[in-house]
Amino acid sequence: MDVQSIPVDRIGRAQPAPARRARAGDRLPVVEVLAEIASSMNSDANTEQMLMRFLEIMVRISGAKAGAVRVLTADGAHWRLAGSIGLAPALVEKERYVPLECGACGKATLDRHAQFEDVMETCQKQVRHLYYAQECRTVYAVPMRHKGRVMGVYNLFMDDAVPLPQDIRFLFNSISEHLGMALENSRLTRENMRISLMNERTMLANQIHDSLAQTLAYAKMRLSVLNEALARGDEAQTNRYLGDVEEAVDMAYSELRNLISQFRDRIDPRGLVPALQELAESFSRKANADVDFLNVAQDVVLTPEDEVQVYHIIQESLYNICKHARARHVVVTLDLKDDQYVVNVADDGVGLKQNATTSKGKSFGLTIMRERAAKLNGHLSIESRPAGGTIVRLVFPSRHAVEEKA
Repeated sequence: MDVQSIPVDRIGRAQPAPARRARAGDRLPVVEVLAEIASSMNSDANTEQMLMRFLEIMVRISGAKAGAVRVLTADGAHWRLAGSIGLAPALVEKERYVPLECGACGKATLDRHAQFEDVMETCQKQVRHLYYAQECRTVYAVPMRHKGRVMGVYNLFMDDAVPLPQDIRFLFNSISEHLGMALENSRLTRENMRISLMNERTMLANQIHDSLAQTLAYAKMRLSVLNEALARGDEAQTNRYLGDVEEAVDMAYSELRNLISQFRDRIDPRGLVPALQELAESFSRKANADVDFLNVAQDVVLTPEDEVQVYHIIQESLYNICKHARARHVVVTLDLKDDQYVVNVADDGVGLKQNATTSKGKSFGLTIMRERAAKLNGHLSIESRPAGGTIVRLVFPSRHAVEEKA
């Protein structure tokens, strides 16, 4: 039997082990199975659905009575049953979670190699009779490995004690290596999503603190002195503080609406350049000013995370112009010079107030914008233009420059 094919019967099912070795009938190319693995890993298919699809293939190829696929739980101490074929409901319920060191799965995890064991010797006492009742005499445990770490395990339950042929074991090892990588990629994707979510929550908290929270704190202080003025019967001071409170509430309402609008905005799935074009058009309508976007860079190659940071820095700059600058014309440019991206947001408005770039004021949200710039390994500056107005400049290295430096 060559390594490039495995025998199947005339309707495409794997033959039982003894018959399978007795004839060299029709062949199912191994390369087709490996090609399907590669195709599955390059698709957006659900990981557990992919695991089940290959469990079906492995059960069919081996002629097993039943099969199961297990993955590590979050605590790394148990196996969770991700799916099964041919197992009785009572078995599925009892085997939903098993200890990491349990039976053939535990040995496969420890040795990082496939194990072939007698069910009566390796399985837990409370389920041995259930497996035996289903004519499952032996279990073949195939670990899914990635860089020496076992991420999951396949169980194939046989009705005899004949080991699988070498070519089939070779195929199953190949499947396990590829699917171990798929499980690790899935874990990293979930981890990155959690990190991104936490980063966005932190950014939102910072923006609320630097805008809405500070305005409400100011209103609270004004209410305190307003109460004292009322107690003294000082009508002039009362009217003054009441006006301050009303102004603070109006400002808080405006800032809340801006925050809601900002976090409703989602970057265009086509990428940063189309997103900035839409952003410029949107702010042209909101600010009653001409907002032009010029992409001077021949090629914009950024990760999705970097695109989000650039987008929000430009968005915040435009919000500040809309709130404070009274500008009639705004130009947003994106350029690439000497492996450095340069983003400019220039307006012809009233310009910078004194100490605006060093105070903790609300005009530019500098803390938030600089945190985003730091995530890009870049630098953010805000300067007055000689002809009037302000220019916000973001400079950060391209991915090519970062890779060369590394």
